[in-house]
Amino acid sequence: MSAESLVVEVVRSGFVESTHRARMLAVEAGGSPVRVHGAVDALVSPRSSMKPLQALAMVRHGLALEGELLALACASHSGEPFHVEGARKILSGAGLDESALRCPEDLPGDDAARDEVLRSGGGPARVHMNCSGKHSAMLATCVANGWPVETYLDPAHPLQRAIREVVEELTGERVAATGVDGCGAPLFFVSMVGVTRAFRAFVLAEPGTPERRIADAFRAHPEWTSGTRRAEARLMRAVPGLMLKAGAEAFDAFAFSDGRAGTVKIEDGGQRARTPVTVEALRALGFSGAGLDELAAGVLYGGGRPVGEVRLRRS
Repeated sequence: MSAESLVVEVVRSGFVESTHRARMLAVEAGGSPVRVHGAVDALVSPRSSMKPLQALAMVRHGLALEGELLALACASHSGEPFHVEGARKILSGAGLDESALRCPEDLPGDDAARDEVLRSGGGPARVHMNCSGKHSAMLATCVANGWPVETYLDPAHPLQRAIREVVEELTGERVAATGVDGCGAPLFFVSMVGVTRAFRAFVLAEPGTPERRIADAFRAHPEWTSGTRRAEARLMRAVPGLMLKAGAEAFDAFAFSDGRAGTVKIEDGGQRARTPVTVEALRALGFSGAGLDELAAGVLYGGGRPVGEVRLRRS
C-alpha cells in the first residue's frame, strides 16, 4: 500500500526555500482507504499519538479519572497553569506529589506560561514537562494496583506490559520494536495503518466503555490534550466530533465519530508541515469550513509581518 508522498512547500517572498515530504493515510467510515501517500504500511514512531492507547491500558487497570483529568492523562500539554494543577491533582489523588515523576524537567511550552514561571523566579520542573499528565496517570495506576512506582517506566513493569498488550490489540499488529520516547516511557513501533485502526476503535466504541470515555474526553476538552493556543485544539474545535492527537517528529492521528480516520507523518520531522497535511486529509474525507481554511497554510513572518506561507504543493 503505497503512493507518492505529498510535498509541503515553504514559500518566502514568492520563493520556495524549503520542502517537506509527507506520508498520509485517510480512510472512510467503513475503514477503506480514500487517500494514500507514502509508505503508510511501513514501521513508524507515532510518539505521543499513542497516548490514548497508553491511557486505555491505565483505565482498564483502574485509573479512575474522568473529563478534563482523563484528557490530561492523554496530553502533550503546553504547561499552562491549568495543566500543571491538573497533573498535581492526579498525583495528590494517588497520595503522591511531583517528586514521584520520572519525566525530564522542563519549562512550559506555552510562551506566556513559560514567561510567568521565569518572572516568578521558577525554572524547569518535571510537572511542567508536556508529558506530566500521562506520567501522573501512570503513577496513579500503579498505586491503584499496588505496582512499584519507582520503576514504572521499565518496559518489564506490569504497567508497560499492559500498555503493550493494548497497542497490539487496537493496532492489530505485533509491536516490531521498542524504543524510548522523549519523556522516558517505552515507545512501540507499528505502522500508520495500525494507528489509524486504533483511533477508529476509540470513536466507534459503545458509550461508557473505556475507549469511548477517552474519545469523549478528547472531544469535550481539547485544550486539556494540547493547549489553548495549539493547532490540535483548533482542529478539534473546527470539526466537532473529531478526536486528534499529535506526536513529536510531526505525527498526527485522528478519527471522527462515524469512523472516518487518518494518520499523517512528515518524513523529516518538520512540525510546521504537519497541520497543512492533516487539513488535506480531513478535506479528502469531506470535511470543510472556515476553521480548516485558516489552518491549511502556516504563516511565515519577516520583520514582524507576513511574507510567506507553509502550504501543500498543488500540481
